[in-house]
Amino acid sequence: MTVTFRHICSDDEAFLSQVYASTRLDELAVTDWTDEQKAAFLQMQFAAQHKFYQENYTDTDFLVVLQDDTPIGRLYVARWKDEIRIVDIALLPAYRGTGIGATILRDLFVEADAAGKPVRIHVERENPALRLYQRLGFVMIEDKGVYLFMERRVTGDG
Repeated sequence: MTVTFRHICSDDEAFLSQVYASTRLDELAVTDWTDEQKAAFLQMQFAAQHKFYQENYTDTDFLVVLQDDTPIGRLYVARWKDEIRIVDIALLPAYRGTGIGATILRDLFVEADAAGKPVRIHVERENPALRLYQRLGFVMIEDKGVYLFMERRVTGDG
């Protein structure tokens, strides 16, 4: 199965919202909100995040992750002068833990190493992907409370 990418477009908004919502399900499971309240909250949060990213990360590739032409996630990556910043990476639940995320990250490492740049990401402390990032060599460079600012330094082995 082949993983590819394409730039997001306005037709992707419902899919991107679905990906976002899938990352928040565990968090909302402990609330006593109705399904309608959860859906409204998730849509509001997605819209705010999407707008923030579009306005504040103008030099960023906003990509849909595809497996055999089927959308399975999102990757937002900025290639700045001194670093490659993963603004956001998320896969639908059925594709998590399959090695796809690690492959995407390793490909970014090859690019970053060739450019002599670290790869950086903000990760929520409770994000299950934190273990993956640590296993792949990310280390915390700053504790920002809810988030950890992490870096994978330049190496010769991508």
